[in-house]
Amino acid sequence: MAVWLLVGLLGLVAAGVLFSSLDADLDDPASFESEQVSRRLDAIAPGGESIVGIVEGAPVPDETLAALEATPGVASVVHGPSDDGVATGIAVELEPALDDGTEETAVEAVESIMRDIDAPEVLVGGELLVDEEFAELAEKDAKRAELLSLPIAIVVMIVVLGGLLAAGLPLALAFGGVFATMLALGVVASVMDVSVYALNVVIMLGIGLGIDYGLLMVSRFREERGAGRDVDAAVDETMSHSGRTVAFSAATVAVALSGLLVFEDATMRSIGIAGIIVVLACMTAALTLLPALLARFGHRLRPAAAASDHGAFARLSRFVTRRAGLVVVAVSFVLVLLAAPLLDARFDDLDVRALPKSSESRQVSETIDARFGGVTQEPIVVVTDAGIDAAALDAFVDDVTGLDGVRAAEVVASTADGVHVVEVSATGVSNGPDAQRLVGEIRDLGAPFTYRVGGDPAETVDFRHSVSSRLPLALGIVAVTTFVLLFLMTGSVLLPLKAIAMNVLSLAATFGALVWVFQDGHFSGVLNFAPTGALDLVMPVVIFVFAFGLSMDYEVFMLARIKEAYDETGDNDAAVAVGLQRSGKIITTAALLIVLVFAGFVAGEIVAMKQLGLGLALAVIIDATIVRLLLVPAAMKLMGRWNWWAPRPLARVHSRLGLREQPRELVAT
Repeated sequence: MAVWLLVGLLGLVAAGVLFSSLDADLDDPASFESEQVSRRLDAIAPGGESIVGIVEGAPVPDETLAALEATPGVASVVHGPSDDGVATGIAVELEPALDDGTEETAVEAVESIMRDIDAPEVLVGGELLVDEEFAELAEKDAKRAELLSLPIAIVVMIVVLGGLLAAGLPLALAFGGVFATMLALGVVASVMDVSVYALNVVIMLGIGLGIDYGLLMVSRFREERGAGRDVDAAVDETMSHSGRTVAFSAATVAVALSGLLVFEDATMRSIGIAGIIVVLACMTAALTLLPALLARFGHRLRPAAAASDHGAFARLSRFVTRRAGLVVVAVSFVLVLLAAPLLDARFDDLDVRALPKSSESRQVSETIDARFGGVTQEPIVVVTDAGIDAAALDAFVDDVTGLDGVRAAEVVASTADGVHVVEVSATGVSNGPDAQRLVGEIRDLGAPFTYRVGGDPAETVDFRHSVSSRLPLALGIVAVTTFVLLFLMTGSVLLPLKAIAMNVLSLAATFGALVWVFQDGHFSGVLNFAPTGALDLVMPVVIFVFAFGLSMDYEVFMLARIKEAYDETGDNDAAVAVGLQRSGKIITTAALLIVLVFAGFVAGEIVAMKQLGLGLALAVIIDATIVRLLLVPAAMKLMGRWNWWAPRPLARVHSRLGLREQPRELVAT
């Protein structure tokens, strides 16, 4: 307990400074062609970050432009009217490679000068301010989620566990895991770039899993006390059964999150690392801190009433198993129906569109797209090799200009050794479908010299290709390792395959709902977001691995009790009913609590985090109700004794390496 108190205090200190060390926009991998272009441009003509102002309904005074040009750290100032002549746009580019202090001072000075312009409205945005706004909103969303979800979760736990102390133990576990992760993440951030979203994931997953594991173990402890065991014996039994379940559960969740590590994108990798750390931290707290707390305060917890194996969940199981075939068909049909919108799914880099409509940076970007037709915020950039023939370059530029969707193409820079930079402006919105299509067409165009295509549209194209090419490997790792873990737990070959198939089906339904909400815009008013016509590129993959892990979390909770009952009775149908009765209340309560935590992030302002929060909440709801209470019992009834089958060679492997328990001993009360 003293060690965990120290870890918590150090983690609390680390949390106070962690947000400032995280980044909202991490660099792309060096293997991306667009990143190679970016680095080449930095070597040819280093450019600084930009700040953009939109001045509505009034001219920009010459003295304001002069003040901006004279600001230390400013490299250039460009201004021009909107298409309707009502507004003026000002683009201020900072000098390259400014240190943090100088850059911060320059940004503050430029912002102040722009906001002092006497006009009906002045909007200030740009690259630098977008990153700052993402970081600020991510921190606000995390705090808002805690304030919204934790009080409700505490009330639910008090009701379920029968007292404030019993409810406080899972929270102690959750916060221990979160603060331990903060401490570890501070170390990780000192040696590699970590996305600001990783901290939101730590809070979301840490509190949710911590409460889940704490609820499972405290409930088992009270159950063992109700069976007549003293505190020490009850702790031993809790660790022997629920502690083992937690270890397996954490392993399956961590394995699922390890799928994110195969991707090249730094944001996805850092989210995966943070997720794995928080899962292992919560598991460690569950296996060390919670037993210590139970040993110290367990005598003050009210023992649970003697558990009945013939309650509401057992009756539900028998009702389902009597109609097993019909239930499997009906539930599968509903899940497939929910998954149908996934066929029309579109994925895109939401960039500034991930910010709320009220965001000043987003308003600046959308105003430029809508009212400054001659300005391309994210042009396609082509960089040629050195020493090319001028006639060949002109012919190439003409070919590019002739492509459908090209508004203009021109050489904007050339070096002494003959390297040329060509900027291509596409029709449509910045980094839109036209621009992304043109990236591929320009790359396929061909020329008698070597060239590379970059810019923001190319970054999106490269990222999409990177994700799609690595996705099969990630899914394979998740599926194989999950299969191995569940086999070691159950000794069955078919149960892990069934679990994986059901998880994929329930996740397909979850993604169908996400497409219907975020891509098609249903409930956008209730959820307070502006539809973008696509899902964020990163979040579907993150949601999949997190939701897959959480689904396996509940699968382990349930299978552990079913396997325990099967070892006691040898009767498959009875084991399913008893296992569901023993685990049903815990699973539904744990699911309710973790949904409350995730729902807190749906109330945030960043669209990507809304997608993550709602996606995980829906996945848990579908899994803990339709799948766990209906589909699993029905499928296990149809499979009968085949649930526990394994080929003889694998059965011998399980007898050596698998984890088994002795049947539970009864204690006289």
